[in-house]
Amino acid sequence: MSSVFFILSLSIVSLLLPSISSHEFKLDGKVLVLDESNFDAAISSFDFIFVDFYAPWCGHCKRLSPELDKAAPMLSGLKKPIAIAKIDAEKYSRLATKYEIDGYPTLKIFMNGVPTDYYGPRKADKLVRYLKKFVAPDVTLLESDSGVTEFVEAAGTFFPIFIGFNVDESALSKVAIKFKKKAWFSVAKDFSEKTMGLYDFDKAPALLALHPSFNEQNIFYGPFEDKFVEEFIQQSLLPLTLPISPDSLKLLKDDKRKIVLTIFEDETHYESKQFIKLLRGAASANREFVFAYVSFNQWQEFAEAFEVDRKTSLPKMVVWDGNEIYFSVIGSEKIESEDQGSQITLFLERYKDGKTIEKTFGPSFFGYITSLLGMRTVYILVFLVAVIFLIATIGKEEPLVVGGRDRSELAAAAAVGDSRDERASDDKED
Repeated sequence: MSSVFFILSLSIVSLLLPSISSHEFKLDGKVLVLDESNFDAAISSFDFIFVDFYAPWCGHCKRLSPELDKAAPMLSGLKKPIAIAKIDAEKYSRLATKYEIDGYPTLKIFMNGVPTDYYGPRKADKLVRYLKKFVAPDVTLLESDSGVTEFVEAAGTFFPIFIGFNVDESALSKVAIKFKKKAWFSVAKDFSEKTMGLYDFDKAPALLALHPSFNEQNIFYGPFEDKFVEEFIQQSLLPLTLPISPDSLKLLKDDKRKIVLTIFEDETHYESKQFIKLLRGAASANREFVFAYVSFNQWQEFAEAFEVDRKTSLPKMVVWDGNEIYFSVIGSEKIESEDQGSQITLFLERYKDGKTIEKTFGPSFFGYITSLLGMRTVYILVFLVAVIFLIATIGKEEPLVVGGRDRSELAAAAAVGDSRDERASDDKED
């Protein structure tokens, strides 16, 4: 009887083996090419799989393809590997309908079979950084000095890092979920005085904020209630002094604080570097502001938006709302070369006292928008304005109102930098 059962079992297994082996997938650093026959098997084979739903004729898809080829080996080598796959959604329309694909490329990450839309960057290096953060635990538990070191090294330099030393995990978990895509979070339960000395704190519990790319850190000793922890983390997502660039502007998009902006002739000059040190001290004492700087030589179009040209005496300080309004502080229009620390303090005091002149961007604003959005977008805007003007001229009807975004919203959207690098509405083709 047992031999009959054994033979029957072998027969069943032999029947199943072809269907099992026909959908074997390897994480070999290459982009998987899927179709309707193996799509479901691929989704169930990997804990994390990033899928590009594309169309062969789509220009955006063609530009994305080599970026995915570069990212695939980096993502497959992670501790928690992420597979990258692509499928011709036009050819396999049943799957396109199932996953509500309405334009190309549509990008989704499947986590344990559950799809989530991906709206992050598309350049290979940034995509890898983003996806590493996307699949990381909300809060990583660290059990030793070596665990702390390994966590910091693995996190890299792109995102800020928060480590709670002897901080209750629950004190970080809610905030960690909220800011998961912007920072790394961990709790260290076992560490030595050597680690305390390395990160320059003398008691615990303590919450450490690290900005590796800026060689900067900050310590918070409590109270560890939700609102205080969130306030500290929100204010520590940016470095004390942020250099303005097309890339860094997007970091300001969700920060509601006013920006104390200093404009230098050249930020690489010795005098500018000394001034930035003074700004860092002011920023530490005035965290209700973001302190940022830009140099005329590095980004002329941006600087010109604040009435700066080659004849302007620099450095110049203004307070910017992040959109199209900025404030000149009366009596602090010019920063002298002597005792600049006192002049920064006086600038902030006068601003808080309301001794300001409110301004909007002048003629150079068009150049500012151009530098951020790129000429293609500007041409589209000019074309739309021309069409609206033509319709209003020909007809006698009520003026045509085109719904959309105001200039401040355009500036915020422009902060993303390279429009091909982020997924926006015009990065999809029907």
